[in-house]
Amino acid sequence: MKELTLDDLRHLMRISAGEDESIDLEGDIIDTGFSDMGYDSLAVLELASRLERDWGVVVPDEVAATLETPRAVLDYVNERAAVN
Repeated sequence: MKELTLDDLRHLMRISAGEDESIDLEGDIIDTGFSDMGYDSLAVLELASRLERDWGVVVPDEVAATLETPRAVLDYVNERAAVN
């Protein structure tokens, strides 16, 4: 499986919860908290669901709640994808 990139994650974020016009997802968001970008817990759960469906990596709800930044999501998914 290929590595999930920040661009891949941006795409998933857009389709999971939409894009707030005031948030520049093209900027340096890697360490920006999802809550700071306007993504609530439901949006993060939808993102986790899309990661499982599109990337084959299961992100349990209790884990998704702890993934607070794009970097955390990328690290989690790519670590698990490497062993699959």
